[in-house]
Amino acid sequence: MARAPSDPTNASSSAATVLASRTDDAAFATTLAKGLVVLEAFKAGATLLGNMELSTLTGLPRPTVARLTHTLAELGYLRYDSERAKYRVGARALRMAHPLLADMQFRQIARPMMQELAQSVRGTVSIGLLDATSMIYVETARSGDVGPHVPDVGMPIPVVMTAMGRAAAATLPQADAALLEERIASEDAELWSAFRDKYRAGLAQCASRGFCTCWGEYMASIHAVAAPLFHARETKQAFSINCGIPAFRLQPGQLESEIGPRIAALADSIRAIVGETTAPALEPPKQNKKRASK
Repeated sequence: MARAPSDPTNASSSAATVLASRTDDAAFATTLAKGLVVLEAFKAGATLLGNMELSTLTGLPRPTVARLTHTLAELGYLRYDSERAKYRVGARALRMAHPLLADMQFRQIARPMMQELAQSVRGTVSIGLLDATSMIYVETARSGDVGPHVPDVGMPIPVVMTAMGRAAAATLPQADAALLEERIASEDAELWSAFRDKYRAGLAQCASRGFCTCWGEYMASIHAVAAPLFHARETKQAFSINCGIPAFRLQPGQLESEIGPRIAALADSIRAIVGETTAPALEPPKQNKKRASK
């Protein structure tokens, strides 16, 4: 019998994780899942891959990978580089993102306001969507030179280490927020142990001040502030908005006293325009006793 994902924070697990967990599901299309595992192996820093590399990255047998890459290339989702005997993502993959982005019409409304703030503080302003234990950029605006971290649509960053992730988690209903913590802890216990207190402090900041800060925890040269945006009523997707600035451009206290309130005010403006609200209660999630000490 097919099993529907019951945990909103778990519905977007990597294809490899889901494939490994569905061996007893007769309705699960294993071949399709393997093809998606191959597609997900392509990412920044690994944009050109051969069948042997893909086999190593995915754990799939090389003959299986060869059939999958050939099929994906025939369909246009991969493109074969004959000179290097390797594959890269094909243009057709972009079509998959368009329906999702087109459904987020608030991005167009928010973009001019985001650009204005980005230019004002000489940094970046971005909207992110919660995807399992990552945030995915769905809109971004930036001034000129913003340092080594240049956000772009589709780029993932970790929830636990970032202001954007903590602010998105703050929009979740209590039960989902607790499940997200369990998921983060189970995926990488060492990372969770290192950032648990800062993560929970970020949720508390969002509850008390409407924004949270991150002092170079994800990237040392960039300091960031983020505000919860909304937990969409129809799709149940969690969004937040952040502002990242090269550390050398910040005056002492500026991030919390000036930029934090400005990003929170921008979030308020976007919510008012699109008619969304934040989660019913912006409170740190009640801790599962089994996980609290981990």
